[in-house]
Amino acid sequence: MRTRFLSKCTNQEVEAYLQTNDLIFIPVGVTELHGGLPLDSETVISEAVALNLAEKTDGLVLHNLPYFYAGATISGRGTVQVSVRDGIDYLLAVAKSLYRQGFKRQVFISLHGPASLTIGPVIRDFFEEKKIPLLYIDSMVTMMKPEFAQKFFGGEGDPFTDLILAGYDYLGRLDEVPLTTPENDFSEKKEPSLAFANDLFRSAFGSSSTAYYFGELSDHMPTHKIESVEHRQQIADNGKPLFDAFVESLEIEKKVALLKELADFQDEVVIPKYKDWLYE
Repeated sequence: MRTRFLSKCTNQEVEAYLQTNDLIFIPVGVTELHGGLPLDSETVISEAVALNLAEKTDGLVLHNLPYFYAGATISGRGTVQVSVRDGIDYLLAVAKSLYRQGFKRQVFISLHGPASLTIGPVIRDFFEEKKIPLLYIDSMVTMMKPEFAQKFFGGEGDPFTDLILAGYDYLGRLDEVPLTTPENDFSEKKEPSLAFANDLFRSAFGSSSTAYYFGELSDHMPTHKIESVEHRQQIADNGKPLFDAFVESLEIEKKVALLKELADFQDEVVIPKYKDWLYE
């Protein structure tokens, strides 16, 4: 296809696509403080992953979804905070619109800790109404797999910055990442201001345990010094193998095939069997 991004297609191109496929990836982003990187860092990496997955599976991508619940990063005045409830309602409306237009298989993607608070309810509420299963790929879950957990949460270096810059580069947007200045230098790793409350945060998954704001802007998060244009490219190049491994670990071809199989099972087996009380 000329482009995988839905909004960059002509209507005729989308009409033609829907004659043969019904798959769309929906990267859900955020606009928030992220060390010395642009506020859209976690939006860009989600869009880069979504585009890569769409290319592997002949899907389209619905991007430009950067304003949802940010969470603790509201301490930074560049962060845009949307309530969880407003985000759910908006995203559910988007999912319903896509469904009406013919996208029966929808895959939501995020790389933002609190995103599950918004996307999880959309998946469940959509199914209750339409009886069609959607899929949510929470990249934070992928990071906890053994092959990634040590690198992201216990290793040396700065793999988050490597991964994010690889994402910017993949989208042809690497020049949007600024070089480090004294004002945006977040390279020093410090004890998080909320470390004293870690036992509370481990009580539930996905930012669901309690609510808080970061006490220091450096809490989210230490990022590489980027000393020159050449150094920026080097960081992106270093992150590419990690980006590729991350995407491959999602096994997206298998997942989208299973999503269709799950939908068929619900439609052909479960719902007919229990339809008397599954519908109001």
